[in-house]
Amino acid sequence: MALSQFTFQQGMFLLILAGGLYLFISERLRVDVTAMLLLLAMVLTGVLGADQALSGFASEPAIIVAAVFVISGGLAATGITERIGQWIGRAAGRSEARAIAVVMPAVAALAAFSHHVMVTAMMLPILLRYARERKLPASRLLMPMSLAASLGTTLTLFSAPAFLLADNMLSRSGSAGLGIFSITPIGIALVLVGMAYMQLARWLLPRRSGSAAEEDYLRLERYHTELLVVEDSRWNTRPLSELQKALGDKFRLRGWLRDHKPRTDLGPGSPLLAGDILLVEAAADELLSLHDDPGVDLLAITRFGQKLDSGGDSQLVQAVVAPGSEFLGRSIRELDFSRQFDAVIVGLWRREGDVVGRLSDARLREGDVLVLWGKAGQFRDMAEHHGFLMLVPFAGEAKRRLRAPLALAIALAAVLAAATGWLSAPLAFLMGAVAMVATGCVDIQRAYRSIDVRIFVMIAGVIPLGIAMEQTGTADLLARGLLQVVQGWPNFAVLLVLFSAAALLTQILSDSATTVLLGPIAISLAASLGQPPTPFVVVTALGAVVAFLTPIGHHGNLLILGPGQYRFGDFLRIGLPLTAVIAVVSAWLAQWLWLSGPLLPTFG
Repeated sequence: MALSQFTFQQGMFLLILAGGLYLFISERLRVDVTAMLLLLAMVLTGVLGADQALSGFASEPAIIVAAVFVISGGLAATGITERIGQWIGRAAGRSEARAIAVVMPAVAALAAFSHHVMVTAMMLPILLRYARERKLPASRLLMPMSLAASLGTTLTLFSAPAFLLADNMLSRSGSAGLGIFSITPIGIALVLVGMAYMQLARWLLPRRSGSAAEEDYLRLERYHTELLVVEDSRWNTRPLSELQKALGDKFRLRGWLRDHKPRTDLGPGSPLLAGDILLVEAAADELLSLHDDPGVDLLAITRFGQKLDSGGDSQLVQAVVAPGSEFLGRSIRELDFSRQFDAVIVGLWRREGDVVGRLSDARLREGDVLVLWGKAGQFRDMAEHHGFLMLVPFAGEAKRRLRAPLALAIALAAVLAAATGWLSAPLAFLMGAVAMVATGCVDIQRAYRSIDVRIFVMIAGVIPLGIAMEQTGTADLLARGLLQVVQGWPNFAVLLVLFSAAALLTQILSDSATTVLLGPIAISLAASLGQPPTPFVVVTALGAVVAFLTPIGHHGNLLILGPGQYRFGDFLRIGLPLTAVIAVVSAWLAQWLWLSGPLLPTFG
């Protein structure tokens, strides 16, 4: 009777698994929704109890992933990741080989301590701009960058959910589990192999220019605006250089007025005084940071803001001056937007030519982008005015650059606490995330937005899938079938088989789902072979994370697919040899680390 019940549970689980695989592959539903449906199906059919099904939400992998997202958000909010990206762009030089040599290790190091998709998204516009300025095909740089971001996730345990899930499975099986840097030796080797491979195989990369979409001028870097140092400002008597440092490299001083008179004798070392007016150029993020800074204010808001009935829902928007607009040739002072539209112009972007002198004296041209401040409801009426081509939300996000050293210290402290065992990894990263919010490095709204809920829910949903594979005996059943094939094979060959299976499956499933499905099989297979499970599970997770066979295998590859104008075959041509090399290196080093295999191959 027990046997028939056990067989029935296996059958039900396999049916549920088949349905889940169909939904994952077809993408008829989002991956997080599919994971929740699998969880509910296992509970309703009695495959798992309710407590086991919900255990994923309180699991260590889910907690660590959510906390790492918040810490990464804090590093981005304080401008640290942006500055690192700009440094990478400057250090890349002018040659393609040097660019790859600089970009790949730097991106891999960034991905080791944050999410690789976030790193790819951050580096994408920087490399597109770099390629355009140096007249290099963007396709020669974007793929090495994306590959480095994925390889970088093998440098630490917490940088890829698949490794956290592998650690969770090993702990449940009674093994010691993995430390924060247990897989780092393999990761270092893979990054070095990837760098060497891309230098040797550069001739395989296509030569195509990047997408022009990145040049969308509604995301700009040269807004002209005017600042007022307010009374009791924290910048009062402090040198201009400190304000420039707080706002970043894209902040430029064009003029300095004191007592309403231009001062050419004042420079970066001169102290700011209340009432000073600064004529500046700033990027969108810096402009919004200035608006949020209590020590300085946008001059137009200070002069005209009290006249406006802006209430609590005031906001910044961008408006493009239309061809044939009645505003053409007229100065901002003449237009008096505060009276005509109940809004004020706080910034101006111009595609060609400079804005000389005061912002209020600038005469508008076709295509000028105005940054307007006013009441949200008023902009609905303004959008219908024929003088504007369009109105869109302001594309900027305030940076808290003064807290950058604190954010960096918090992130390093969290890693150090987890690595030394002073705190458990979930608690260390959770405390780091809370510290980021408590110290003001990132506000609570952005902290929540930083968490990719889909990944969090998917991890929480697929963990019970692995539990069900173990409890129903499905993992043992499949492992016994695999054992019939690999019986008598050397451990190195068995590890290659597990890597290959994961590498193929991850092209249609996520790395997390692949690890959860194949991890229990790897554990059962290791037990049948009389070997420790750690190398078998680690190699399986590696196959799920670093297989570069298709663009759909990694979200980072999907990000560069359009901008780099890549085709499906480009990834296969580059990725197939690289994945084969990575498989050999991963299996060989896993055998050396956990099975007492040789570090160097022996001959004869």
